[in-house]
Amino acid sequence: MKNSICFLTVLLFLFSACSKKINTPLQTERIPTEPEGMKQAESLDVLLQEQARQLSKNIIITDGHIDLPYRLKIQNFKLTKEFIGIPIETDKGDFDHKRAKEGGLDAPFMSIYIPASKQVDGTAKLVADTLIDMVTGIIDAHPKHFGYGRSVSEVKANFKKGLVSLPMGMENGAPVMDDLDNVNYFHKRGIRYITLTHSKVNQICDSSYDTIRTWNGLSPFGEKVVERMNEVGIMVDISHVSDSTFYQVMKLSKVPCIASHSSVRKFVPGFERNMSDDMLKILGEKDGVIQINFGSTFLDGDLQKEREAYHSEIRDWLKENHKLSPFDEGAKEHIDAYQKEHPKKFYSDVEKVVDHIDHVVKIAGVDHVGFGSDYDGVGDTLPTGLKDVASYPNLIYVLLRRGYSTEDIEKMCYKNVFRVWKAAEDYAKNFNQGG
Repeated sequence: MKNSICFLTVLLFLFSACSKKINTPLQTERIPTEPEGMKQAESLDVLLQEQARQLSKNIIITDGHIDLPYRLKIQNFKLTKEFIGIPIETDKGDFDHKRAKEGGLDAPFMSIYIPASKQVDGTAKLVADTLIDMVTGIIDAHPKHFGYGRSVSEVKANFKKGLVSLPMGMENGAPVMDDLDNVNYFHKRGIRYITLTHSKVNQICDSSYDTIRTWNGLSPFGEKVVERMNEVGIMVDISHVSDSTFYQVMKLSKVPCIASHSSVRKFVPGFERNMSDDMLKILGEKDGVIQINFGSTFLDGDLQKEREAYHSEIRDWLKENHKLSPFDEGAKEHIDAYQKEHPKKFYSDVEKVVDHIDHVVKIAGVDHVGFGSDYDGVGDTLPTGLKDVASYPNLIYVLLRRGYSTEDIEKMCYKNVFRVWKAAEDYAKNFNQGG
């Protein structure tokens, strides 16, 4: 850690010691007046904010899930001179290079997101390849800004060079199709985790969002996919899967797993997309990591209910006035107009994100939590204080204020995820060497 961090830490220790009232019969120190106490609190707050900024610059920050590739796809992004600056600096979306550097983000996993519709029309593998080509094209076009993130060691080397690494995770295993060799194929293409499914059941497993339980967990083919992922060094991501799938994966996988962008169910009861306390406990026992999703509906059950009621209101209005469903052509224009005339904002805040982290630490331990924002993926639901990738110092500041040590924060920022990633690499290496 740089000298500035050490200096700030010493200041914080001295400041804390001086501000404590020692309650003994021989203590005669003058109790500070209210203005003095307020001044001390403000000074401590400034010190914590500066420490948070310094930490964000001096340690690696990973994020398990950022949906930049699909956002660019729907913007008809093409890697030409006209568009080449978009990933560097833009006023659109939640991620670009400028804001990543401002926030200290060093290794955002680019989500190779495959909508469930693509597993129906047979284009899942094509879409995956297209998005991977986009990410690799951005890296190749901007070698002074971005680097490949194909291994833990490569990300560390890029960090020393000042580059933002772009590791890739595939959100939805549909592109594997029914061919296990596609697992190997996508590993060669740079995919380092696969979220087994997304919003619908696929050929691998059931989804938390789907009412259909085709497999009651993993399919027979899905079991083979998990085994092959272990063998080639792709982390198994259990975000989006049904509870039964989670428990089966925990028994089957030889390598610790991640939840790349999930939060905890305690604060959103009944929301299967988040993880229960029992699941957190088992994930921790298996040495895995949950990376907390920043979306407000993942963080606060009351907000989710309010949003659902508002969306129901819009659906009723749309049907009554325009004879349309929200998915019909032309519906979006009417929905946008309604929301403009009847604005409602439902946002959680950075404190609630840390509430989720606190809960994971309580149940599973500090070695089993990280960040999985879902930037560019959760739309207009990001919490106050965490609106884009420039905001990680705000999160670190709250963690410091709640008493987490620099070591704890390093674990959350990168060490926990790197431990799982390295375990996946090592298992694959030993397997392929016959170890």
